[in-house]
Amino acid sequence: MNNDSRGINEDARRTLRIQLLIAFMCAAMLAYFVMLGRIAVAMIGSGQAAAVGLGLALLIMPGIGLWAMIATLRAGLAHQKLARLIADDGMELDASGLPRRPSGRIERAAADALFTTVRAELEDDPDNWRRWYRLARAYDYAGDRRRARGAMKAAVELQGRS
Repeated sequence: MNNDSRGINEDARRTLRIQLLIAFMCAAMLAYFVMLGRIAVAMIGSGQAAAVGLGLALLIMPGIGLWAMIATLRAGLAHQKLARLIADDGMELDASGLPRRPSGRIERAAADALFTTVRAELEDDPDNWRRWYRLARAYDYAGDRRRARGAMKAAVELQGRS
């Protein structure tokens, strides 16, 4: 077995472990939401004004948590889809050769140079979701998570239109 196929197998195993961890965490959160909901219903059923008020407030928590979990999973699946499409197109943003700090993060100057290159690509083709995806990755490498999320959101929206 060559090194490339060994790397692919390791990547597949790592991806599977991450997916299993996500599934476990979602199941644990759902169990927590059910327990929280049962407590809220019991408090509401007590008939005491304070308990009813707290029970109603507590009943909102599982709803908010469920919404957040579903939104996060949907975004993650959309990002994975774009990553697969980018890989199929051979347009991954390769940062493997960039110098890194001892922590493993890309050195700031190298990340900034990469970002400048990718930003110029986007300016030439602003309606291309692939360019927005690459910009999101460049923001991520530069450590700007907020802007990376915004660029990834734009990539998902543009890809959905095409």
